[in-house]
Amino acid sequence: MTISSIGSGSGLPVESIISKMLEVENQPITNLQSRNDTIKTQISVYGKIQSAFSSMRDAASKLTTPASWAALTATSSDTTMATVTAGSGSGAGSYSVSVSQLAAAQSVVSGAMSSTTPVGAGTMTIELGQWGDATQSSFTSKSGSTPVSISISATDTLASVRDKINASGSGVLASVVTDSTGSRLVIRSSATGEANGFRITTADADGNGSDASGLSALAYDPTAGIKSMTQNAAAQNAKVKINNIDIVSSTNVIENAVDGLSINILKQGDLTVTVGQDKDSVKKVITDFVTSYNSLMNLLRDNTKYDASTKTAGALQGDSTAVGLQAQLRNITAGGSTLGGAYARLSDLGLNIGTAGTITVDDSKLSSALGHLSDLKQLFMGTDSTNSANNGIATRWRALADQVTGMDGSLTTRTAGLQSRVTANNKRVDELTDRSAAYEKRLRAQYTALDTQMAKLNDLNSYVGKLTSMLGSSSS
Repeated sequence: MTISSIGSGSGLPVESIISKMLEVENQPITNLQSRNDTIKTQISVYGKIQSAFSSMRDAASKLTTPASWAALTATSSDTTMATVTAGSGSGAGSYSVSVSQLAAAQSVVSGAMSSTTPVGAGTMTIELGQWGDATQSSFTSKSGSTPVSISISATDTLASVRDKINASGSGVLASVVTDSTGSRLVIRSSATGEANGFRITTADADGNGSDASGLSALAYDPTAGIKSMTQNAAAQNAKVKINNIDIVSSTNVIENAVDGLSINILKQGDLTVTVGQDKDSVKKVITDFVTSYNSLMNLLRDNTKYDASTKTAGALQGDSTAVGLQAQLRNITAGGSTLGGAYARLSDLGLNIGTAGTITVDDSKLSSALGHLSDLKQLFMGTDSTNSANNGIATRWRALADQVTGMDGSLTTRTAGLQSRVTANNKRVDELTDRSAAYEKRLRAQYTALDTQMAKLNDLNSYVGKLTSMLGSSSS
């Protein structure tokens, strides 16, 4: 006899029975999967903690870097006259600056002409160099520079001549200025300084390069008596006295006349430049660390606490590694050092530790402490060769971060341990899944056999019933 569906022979709800039995059989799998979800959440949180520790380590490292404490700032007594920037190697102090002359670029301008009329064909040659004196009776070519010749066609207007000059790489820049009297070509050196003057000679197609007619109207070479264009600015160097020492510069940015100090002069006059320690940059390094440290402490606290009001626990509540890290951070932060002179603890300079383990900044107190940078520097980055527990606080923060995030650090080993548990649980889930599949197969085979047997018994019962009924009828 063929059974069309399991249970049809016995009349039992076999699928429901098997489902409930498999549910019991699979409960360990469900438990393991749920546990793995919890462990994966813990791994994710530890990843965030590791990242936060790395950020804290980077912030602490800046507090242990001499350059952070050596930063200088420069101020100008008159920023309309000069702006100043202190760089590496600058020396703290005050400097008198007197500007008698600004660096300038040579500039020449043509006479007025039509902007649409062709200038005249020929060749224009531009040469960089230095004029001998104010009369410009001599000209010395610039070392390393080569005269540049520009071919001008019979159809070129002022605008196209301008474009050809600007594309030539000759060391000058050209522009066209137009007013009610007409258009003029203005040519100036692209760089300031006496060595960046220039002269312009022309080979005019009309055969006369000095008659101010045709292309020669754009010539300027006083050494040959040619001044078809008019000079409206001479090339000159900046002349400055710093602490009464003469300084000459081809540009208006005076670099390293004083080590590491850059002075951008804007006009003539006298001013004072003051270079001092950059307390604002040090303050920022400290407050940036506080932000990074608080972020790490908040992350640890939120994931290890139990919220009684919501009856929920953090992902790492009761986790000994996370709790231990909190304790280590608190111990370093609450501790001090005898290396800091006037400052032994963070609270002495306005960094106060709250009950949550985070740091709050008393801005007024910190600003006052910045007046004693050498003591602050020692408190944060000092090294005690005889007792590492007395090292500067930032030095210990950084060392802790290096240790816990290292190859054998507690964060690394804890994360690896959690991952190995996930792997082991997954392996056990696979084993239990295979066992469950075999169990289901056995159940179905057993109930199929039961169905077949029950079907036969039902058929026999039906046959006996019919036979009994027939016998009863014949006896009557």
